Amino acid sequence: MEFSLITSPSESNQTDCLILGIFENQKHSPESSGFNLQTQGFIDTIIQRDNFDGTLGNTLTINFIPNNLYQRCVLVGLGNPDQPLSSKNYRKLLTSTIKALKNTPSTNATCCLSEITVENQNNLWKVRQIVEVFQGACYQFSDLKSKPECTIKLTHIGITAPENNRLDSETGLKQGIALANAIEFTKNLADSPGNVCTPSYLAEKALQLSQQNNRFSTRILEEDEMAELGMGALLSVSRGSRQPAKLITLEYRGGNLESKPIVLVGKGLTFDAGGISLKPSSGMDEMKYDMCGGASVLGVFQALSDLNLPINVIGLIPTSENMPDGDANKPGDIVTSMSGQTIEILNTDAEGRLILCDTLTYAQRYNPEVVIDLATLTGACITALGRHPSGLLGNDDALCEDLFAAANTACDPVWRLPLWEEYQEQLKSNFADMANIGGPAGGTITAACFLSRFAKDFRWAHLDIAGTAWKSGDQKGATGRPVPLLTQYLINFSNNASD
Repeated sequence: MEFSLITSPSESNQTDCLILGIFENQKHSPESSGFNLQTQGFIDTIIQRDNFDGTLGNTLTINFIPNNLYQRCVLVGLGNPDQPLSSKNYRKLLTSTIKALKNTPSTNATCCLSEITVENQNNLWKVRQIVEVFQGACYQFSDLKSKPECTIKLTHIGITAPENNRLDSETGLKQGIALANAIEFTKNLADSPGNVCTPSYLAEKALQLSQQNNRFSTRILEEDEMAELGMGALLSVSRGSRQPAKLITLEYRGGNLESKPIVLVGKGLTFDAGGISLKPSSGMDEMKYDMCGGASVLGVFQALSDLNLPINVIGLIPTSENMPDGDANKPGDIVTSMSGQTIEILNTDAEGRLILCDTLTYAQRYNPEVVIDLATLTGACITALGRHPSGLLGNDDALCEDLFAAANTACDPVWRLPLWEEYQEQLKSNFADMANIGGPAGGTITAACFLSRFAKDFRWAHLDIAGTAWKSGDQKGATGRPVPLLTQYLINFSNNASD
């Protein structure tokens, strides 16, 4: 889908559909008021006839407008005109709007919703949300069907932007397109089945990505190279699989050579059967999503390719499969990590932390500004927080606060959990430096405590995206999170660095 800015609806005389907002009690927004006058009160007649009251997110499609360039109009409820419209409710009404628009035969539309006042948000943010929400709602993964479905007719959305807000709107459009494409790229990777999206497939996608921008470089570390580095924890996970493990390293050099990079580490388990500690068969198909951390890192680099931010970013993706086999890890096995610390594997299904810990040690060689890892790490995070926020833990308050602020701006929420020393006690082992699990209590926290032992030499944060990276049930599919959060964090970091 394509998006563009227009100064007023009158510029778009080829548009099939006009999108306008109406407040509660049938009170017009400035844009709908102007169109109502233009149609000689036709809009008033329709909303009164159909008793459309402007409740937040309600929609009304008018399929015929006499003596007008527009074939149809979609009205969306803006709620109470006397209450500030929140960011969350703005996205809610955008979601309702695109749902209604998809049910029309329109191929293009003009959207006037960027001119609605949203509490504490500017035109940049509003335009970006329109692009992100509209394109996201039109995503389909049907490439592997014998007859691929293509039910989306929309090809173009024009977004109205007053001339006095043109610069903000143009920036919002650029960011929105970059972010929407990055989310779609991430979702495509994550929705791909495990027999297609293997570690080698992920590595190939990373190499293709590096060809899009001359600021990119990509290197793939093979198992023999990782063995030379002493990555015993990472390599132990792939022993039960016929697919060789990879360590994907991406570099984006947009800043000064002497500027420290931000390092993003994404867990890339392309399929997690649990190993010898085999998972239940019910829902095991969703374990193709155990690579969503790695897919999100690639998605962020896709966004960087379009945004060209003046910063340095490193992406590290340890990728493998966790399968049962005669050579697979066994409960009770002890492995030596790249850091030299030994780990007793009490549960082979707690493998994500094994591939991440060696990667965190490897990240140290980049002398990072900060390191942020993201992983579908623990089911305990879903128990603790549900499926709305991602879990956030870290060893640096300022970094966690920056991520929290970026999450709020991006409408990609997180919630911080404690990383207290008392939880470290649960990782004690009688036979190694630590165990890879800490018992059922506080599983998300003890998993982060485990990782923290490999992140002592830099500022570090951990995002547990087990509850947010994909949806189950009738709407099963990847969400693309936390690409919006991380991209916003990088934008904020870039803006602060240039101040």
